[in-house]
Amino acid sequence: MEIQMYVRLPNPIADYVDAIARGDVDGMVQPFAADGVVVSDDGRRHQGRPAIRTWIQETSAAKGTVLTPDTLCHETSRIVVEGVKTGDFEGSPRRFVLAFELDGGAIKTMEAA
Repeated sequence: MEIQMYVRLPNPIADYVDAIARGDVDGMVQPFAADGVVVSDDGRRHQGRPAIRTWIQETSAAKGTVLTPDTLCHETSRIVVEGVKTGDFEGSPRRFVLAFELDGGAIKTMEAA
């Protein structure tokens, strides 16, 4: 499945979004730093690639999630991406907001806002 993006995302974020569209769990985990952190929309914190992989398998991969980003905003140290999220979950489609911090070529943190 090819995703249409309306904004140009930094490479690690674009790699993550593309992997979600393909349902590629390895591809979703790879853009994160080894000690990367995800704070999910339920407030849970997942640190390190093994914990992030488990979270992805329980959420995005299990629900056929696809993100279509349409807004990008650079804040002080964060990149905030907004768009439409679709998948096999209640309320689909709906808006999403993700805030990223990058470290070199990797995602250091991703927080569902």
